[in-house]
Order: sequence, then C-alpha cells, then structure tokens
Amino acid sequence: MTENEPGQDPVGEDPRVASLKERIEQVERTERIRTGQRDEQADANTRLGNRVLAELIGGIAGGALVGWVLDHFLGTQPWLLLVFLFLGIIVAFRNIYRISMQRPKE
Repeated sequence: MTENEPGQDPVGEDPRVASLKERIEQVERTERIRTGQRDEQADANTRLGNRVLAELIGGIAGGALVGWVLDHFLGTQPWLLLVFLFLGIIVAFRNIYRISMQRPKE
C-alpha cells in the first residue's frame, strides 16, 4: 500500500532520466544532420556576410570598370578610372552601412 501513496519526490534527478535525455538529444542531432536540416540563424548570418562582401567587391570592381572604359574611349587616362573607383568605393560603403542599419527579422 505504500507504493500507491504519494511521497516525497527524489532530491536529485534520476540518472536514468538524465541518460535518456542525453540519448534523445544525440539521436535528434543525428537525425537533423541526416535529413539536412540547418540552423536558420547561422544561414541568415552567412547570407548577410556574403551580401556585404558582394557589395564591397561589386562597388569597387564596377567603378573601376566603368572608369577604365570611359578613359579608354575618351583618352583621359587615369583620371576617370580614379574618379569612378572612388565613387564605387563610396557607394559600396554606403550600401554596407544601409545593410548594417536594417533591423533583424524575428
């Protein structure tokens, strides 16, 4: 009759329950890896980093290319190249600043 009566809860956590929780977590991690599920927050941060890098490279390369082409056709070497290179850098940093000021989506 003492088995059915309410008693005090054990002071510490049962080691069998802790072991079961660890095994369940391990199986869930293995299943996520097997099915290809990823951490959405990490993916979002990677995409943001790639976007910033693309803005920087694109701004510099685009400005240099436009300046070089105009210099080639107008015969003003290297002045338009330098002007458009600096404009590309300014635009790239402005875009990076705008990206960094956006509020994160929750």
